[in-house]
Amino acid sequence: MKLPGPDHPISIQPNPARVVVSVAGHTIADTGNALTLREADYSAVQYIPRKDVDFSQLERTDHATYCPYKGDCSYYSVLAGGNKSVNAVWSYEDPFPAVAQIREHVAFYPDRVDEITER
Repeated sequence: MKLPGPDHPISIQPNPARVVVSVAGHTIADTGNALTLREADYSAVQYIPRKDVDFSQLERTDHATYCPYKGDCSYYSVLAGGNKSVNAVWSYEDPFPAVAQIREHVAFYPDRVDEITER
């Protein structure tokens, strides 16, 4: 486990905007409680509370990864998105303490969904 610091900063802030994720005309997520995670030089990521995601439109996959800063990561595909949306959604179900705020949240790859809007 690595800790965020000056050489690899991570910040997590509430996003005041409404965040909506859609695929193939279906709203997959809609929340006013997203968290914006900024990590090192990566693009900012919106983490959406699981309670605001329509899991009936997702299917858990066997794909898994590990981040030394956040922990073990599991994935879901968006059924309506076909091949484009395979492993489009990720979740750190038991994140390391430094990023504990993202527990019970998921994030979406922007290029594997049709739209992530902030209103």
